[in-house]
Amino acid sequence: MRTAYSVETVRTAERELMARLPEGALMQRAAAGLAVACGELLGKVYGSRVVLLVGSGDNGGDALYAGARLARRGAGVAAVLLSPERAHQGGLAALRAAGGRVSDDAPRDIGRADLVVDGIVGIGGRGGLRPEAAQLARAAWESAPVVAVDLPSGVDADSGEVHGDAVRADATVTFGAYKPGLLIDPARDRAGALRLVDIGLTLPQEAELEALQHEDVAELLPRPAPESDKYRRGVVGVVAGSARYPGAAVLAVAGALRGGAGAVRYVGPAADAVLARFPETLVHPGPPDKAGRVQAWVIGPGIGDEADALEDVLAADVPVLVDADGLRFLTPERVRARRAETLLTPHAGEAAALLGRGREEVEAARLASVRELAARYGATVLLKGSTTLVAEADGPVRVNPTGTGWLATAGSGDVLSGVTGSLLAAGLPARDAGSVGAYLHGLAARRAAGPDGAPVLASEVAAHLGAAWRDVTH
Repeated sequence: MRTAYSVETVRTAERELMARLPEGALMQRAAAGLAVACGELLGKVYGSRVVLLVGSGDNGGDALYAGARLARRGAGVAAVLLSPERAHQGGLAALRAAGGRVSDDAPRDIGRADLVVDGIVGIGGRGGLRPEAAQLARAAWESAPVVAVDLPSGVDADSGEVHGDAVRADATVTFGAYKPGLLIDPARDRAGALRLVDIGLTLPQEAELEALQHEDVAELLPRPAPESDKYRRGVVGVVAGSARYPGAAVLAVAGALRGGAGAVRYVGPAADAVLARFPETLVHPGPPDKAGRVQAWVIGPGIGDEADALEDVLAADVPVLVDADGLRFLTPERVRARRAETLLTPHAGEAAALLGRGREEVEAARLASVRELAARYGATVLLKGSTTLVAEADGPVRVNPTGTGWLATAGSGDVLSGVTGSLLAAGLPARDAGSVGAYLHGLAARRAAGPDGAPVLASEVAAHLGAAWRDVTH
């Protein structure tokens, strides 16, 4: 599992380690890892041209010491000092001793560079870049690959928010631990490829942010035992679709059938469309409480204004996933009154409506928004988007690492609701069901899009869920 820690937690761990090490040893560890990563990106260090954008903090010192290491390997290294009087003096001396120099013409040196190292602002920075730094960052992006030191300057390390101008990096070399901002958009989009350098920090067991990996998902996936039957494996009920949106029912059922439960019970007006595509489905005209036993409900995709079934489903003493149109009729009081788990799966626009604010605000502050929603509704919240987040009122937030822009297609959320609801019915807690569902959903989309990427249909995402499951478990 990939974990991310707040600036305060990382700073505390750094202070504890520095108290046990010789002065400057921790910075040398970071600089060594940074230099190795830069060398790998360059391919050939000898004769290459490297420009360091150096601010006044420790990130500037890391960049200078790494630059000194590259200079000793034959690179031509020039440092652009944004605050010359506050540059790290030890790093600057090391760079000069290794044959590096201070730039006297930043635009010229950046324009000739084979690699630019962003050491402008560290993890404690807040707000966007100042105009001079922003101008240099834009010039670097247009001229050469950019490597960020610890995180791209100008982004918020704790939240992933970007207020103003920020560096856009091709790669980020981060030290000791991932920071939440490296994994959450909009900052994640600016970080490029991530590389973690171990500098020996001792960190708490519980992180601020978690990202599951294959082995974590494999451990969570439900597996039938020899004595299992379809009911022991779980039955998921799906309330979706309408006369206007029958396809939503088909797609939600498609995801549910491939999500790990033993059976899918569909309730709604699109039974003919569902059965024509999936004869395995158990159908019932409704209401939901008359449809038969289920271990979890999914409600909302494509139901339009037909909200009568929502109260029926919320009254059930089983986990409930509410998506799409179903979210429009929720109140915090109704969700908090439930004894069983509730999982809400809004996109940014739906989350904005639930919070009473604009969509742009949610997209700019995804981590804060998902935490606020979970706390307000007393539910688990899966906030869909460029980085899908899963949060409860307390504990680490999970971020899904498998998403792809090709998932921005009509109906993909219906498939996600189905597969996640099926995992709920199979017995996974809401937080795990949401995290695993998003993970498989993203993998399936990547498979459908192919190695070079191509537009996909939501039905194709559903069709690739089995292959995604096998990818994880083999």
